[in-house]
Amino acid sequence: MKRVLFVCLGNICRSPMAQGAMEHFIETRGLKDKLTCDSAGTGSWHTGELPDRRTLATLRSKGITLNHRARTLSPRDFQQFDLILTVDRDIHRQVLREASESDRKKVRMYRDFDPAGAGDLEDPYYGTQADFEEVWRICERTTPAIADYLLGGSNVK
Repeated sequence: MKRVLFVCLGNICRSPMAQGAMEHFIETRGLKDKLTCDSAGTGSWHTGELPDRRTLATLRSKGITLNHRARTLSPRDFQQFDLILTVDRDIHRQVLREASESDRKKVRMYRDFDPAGAGDLEDPYYGTQADFEEVWRICERTTPAIADYLLGGSNVK
């Protein structure tokens, strides 16, 4: 079983959206025995909360129900996950600082797997519903490449 963790700032927008996309992919492709995922944030102020209402609305509009409460990245995550994907450069630097030298190889940028290009997955929190839809589109097209990588493919830039 391969495990991927998506990490953003508060664990209420981007990383839960990536988690929802991956869970949906796993379910529809019959990969429950091969892949699993979770999400976390580097900040603790939303711990225990549901994802942002706009995240949930976007996922619901795609037929996806996400059962997740925000949580903070923990030291044990580095041992439990095969791949830790960060959504932007600031989060990436922070997660690398928290990782041991041997665990740093597990930490990658989320959009390194995006077929349309690398960079930051922009935070939609202060934006509109359209910004959440854009994050969804990026997650939807990026998820297959992440799954391929975890299952032994090489679909990464």
